[in-house]
Amino acid sequence: MKNSVSSPGGIPWLRRNLWSLLVLLLAALLFLGFRLLLREEAADGSRPGDYVEYERGAVASILQDSTFSDPDSDGGFRGEQMLLVDVKTGQYKGEQLLVYNYVGPLSGVPVREGDSVSLIISTYSDGSHRANVFEYDRIPALLIVLGLFFGVTVLVGRKTGAKSLLALVITVAALFYILFPLLIRGAPTLPTVFLVCVYITIVSFTILGGLQRKTLCAMLGTVAGTAFAMLFGLLAQSLCRVSGLRVADVEPLLQLRQTGTPIGLQGLLVAGIIVSALGAVMDVAMSISSALEEVHAADPERGVRELFRSGMNIGRDMVGTMTNTLILAFLGAGFTLIIYLYSLGLQPFQLYPSAYVAIELISGVASSVGMILAIPLTAIISALLLKGRK
Repeated sequence: MKNSVSSPGGIPWLRRNLWSLLVLLLAALLFLGFRLLLREEAADGSRPGDYVEYERGAVASILQDSTFSDPDSDGGFRGEQMLLVDVKTGQYKGEQLLVYNYVGPLSGVPVREGDSVSLIISTYSDGSHRANVFEYDRIPALLIVLGLFFGVTVLVGRKTGAKSLLALVITVAALFYILFPLLIRGAPTLPTVFLVCVYITIVSFTILGGLQRKTLCAMLGTVAGTAFAMLFGLLAQSLCRVSGLRVADVEPLLQLRQTGTPIGLQGLLVAGIIVSALGAVMDVAMSISSALEEVHAADPERGVRELFRSGMNIGRDMVGTMTNTLILAFLGAGFTLIIYLYSLGLQPFQLYPSAYVAIELISGVASSVGMILAIPLTAIISALLLKGRK
């Protein structure tokens, strides 16, 4: 008699994971629904006037090379190369074009025969076209880097590592295929970012741990902690009188808005706080809920107050390192600018009132506040739900 009940594909496994599968199915349908709503109208193929395309090519030969290493630029290269490049993609695929590669210390790198390059091809209304090297094609190298990362993650984490990679892929997909298109189309910045982060939280925790009490506690704690990070960010930016309009690199988005793209800029500062805080808050919430479930399993007689106290004791050990992690992450993001400002020898009342300092401080502190408050929030949620278990 065959014993299919104990197999991984048997009925008991399906029953245990039914709610998790339903949540993931609903999340997938929601994702596909948003993609259908946001799908751009298909182009008719006609392109009047001049236009540019970005395509891939391979360097067939180097006709001239005047690049050199500049000691004044710390060894950065300067000069230009004249190349023959075989176009590999697009409407000019198969053609061999004469291409220039302009190299400077801050842009471009010298290339060799056989290198893959990204081309910017300009096509003009009279039918003629020309190309320049846009950048060295780093896609193969990046795929190797990602492959090594995936391999290490699966090798060390095994099944959990594979699940974490799947959750990471879904997170990136949600940002690039739901959040960013919605923002470009004028969706309200903060509600949209927060709801997409809630979506990421639910899907990620369901993949990692299934829909059980532990992951439910972590979900609720993450959502609550992220909400407090958003509220603190709004309070701080109001007190400091800064907004997303003062964030670095916002100028191109302002130009887009002035030419008709209805993206909301004021909320970008706090939106960045929400996204950057999400990972740390998820980590803390899952650690607290998982630890409290183990504590409850070891001593089921512990009351809500005792479980909450245990969660706080566990969480306090995380505060120091996680706060340092967030603050250092924000400082690291602006590392080169900080070095430049330090080299200027600015006076305290010249540097500290600046919008840059305020934005970096608000970003780091608000994210840390969300992470710290996730500890008591997850602890009380876990204590209440665990003691409610039948």
